[in-house]
Amino acid sequence: MSQFDEFDQPGKNPERTTGSIISHAFEMYKGVFLYAFVVMIIYMIGDFLLQTISGVKFWTDYDDFRNFGDGENMLWRRPGIKFYYSFSGFLNILLTPLYLGLLYVTNKFNNKQTIDFTDLFIGYRQNLGQTLLYGLITTIIWGIAAAFCGIPFLFVYPLFLLGLPFLLFENLSATDAIGKTYNIAKEDYGNFLGVGILSLIIGVSGIILCCFGIIFTFPFIYVVMYSTYCAYCGTPRQISPKN
Repeated sequence: MSQFDEFDQPGKNPERTTGSIISHAFEMYKGVFLYAFVVMIIYMIGDFLLQTISGVKFWTDYDDFRNFGDGENMLWRRPGIKFYYSFSGFLNILLTPLYLGLLYVTNKFNNKQTIDFTDLFIGYRQNLGQTLLYGLITTIIWGIAAAFCGIPFLFVYPLFLLGLPFLLFENLSATDAIGKTYNIAKEDYGNFLGVGILSLIIGVSGIILCCFGIIFTFPFIYVVMYSTYCAYCGTPRQISPKN
């Protein structure tokens, strides 16, 4: 199991402001872009298979996606939509360790360490059970929040910004990670709200490029989580994994 020690490294940690955190995340994202792209390709393959099985055509029929709210084409009236959304949540849970791997790669880049492609899959080797449990809990919470016209999601999401970093860098349990990120976020909620909303806007901005642009922008959200952790907890020093 990997071990991590935390310490502040002058010049590497962003300030605890929205602008500084987002700026730091952009610098990190430029260095790990190809790895972030791989993560999204893996997600898109899984999502495409789900759409093929369920008969939903969000990615292959843009007109169908654009008009899903019209008349008989209402979202929840469409064949296969409940199957798709049920299993897309399950897919997100299974890929949570992969998002953890993107944080690991980002930290290696920040510490000027050599990155190996297999580093993306460290989440499947370390703290896997707790990572999957965290994915389950957050998927349920975010799903409920998003069901209410999406507005509650914007206010709940910032409370989980540090959850994945805590799972990786401090090897916490799912519940401890949720509790710790909540306690930190509530003390500076305004800044967390700003970081969370801005990262979401940037993350989904690619959807305007015929939807497929989101492949290039969405992983930015996870890099922002890393930068937020650096701002509030210090840059973690990475030590080689131990089996």
